Amino acid sequence: MAAGVLLASPVLFWQIWRFVAPGLYQHEKRVVLPFTVLSAACFLGGAAFGYYVVFPPAFRFLVGYSSDFLMPLPAVKEYFSLALRLLIAFGLVFELPVFMVLLSRLGLINAVFLRRHRRHAILFAFVIAAILTPTPDVINQCLMAIPLIVLYEISIIAVGIAGRK
Repeated sequence: MAAGVLLASPVLFWQIWRFVAPGLYQHEKRVVLPFTVLSAACFLGGAAFGYYVVFPPAFRFLVGYSSDFLMPLPAVKEYFSLALRLLIAFGLVFELPVFMVLLSRLGLINAVFLRRHRRHAILFAFVIAAILTPTPDVINQCLMAIPLIVLYEISIIAVGIAGRK
């Protein structure tokens, strides 16, 4: 079901856009459409990063508990549950630049504010990574926190370029 929703998401977004677009002014359409496309691309990129970069070490970590007396027998349900949680978590994490640009367009933040609070963002990235990663090991938490910090830096640049002047 999750794969079906993921594969059908471009059609779903297109249908939602076709429903909402007639009620928007022309200048609103010029703002909403790029945000929608960029948001979908960031989510899919984050999900791909989570599946191809983070999922293999996370699965190896969980299977690493095997011994002579304990054999790992992962069920399909648990495998898909772990994969789906990682896909959703990384998809949401990769939305950070889009969210920051949106906040800056609303006038709530600016690039100076983001630069000034960089230390807090780094700490917050590791706290979020500890909460969102399904495995309790430090490596997988760093595999989420480091991209989150990089995305924060990209957000500073994007807000500087596309933010409200």
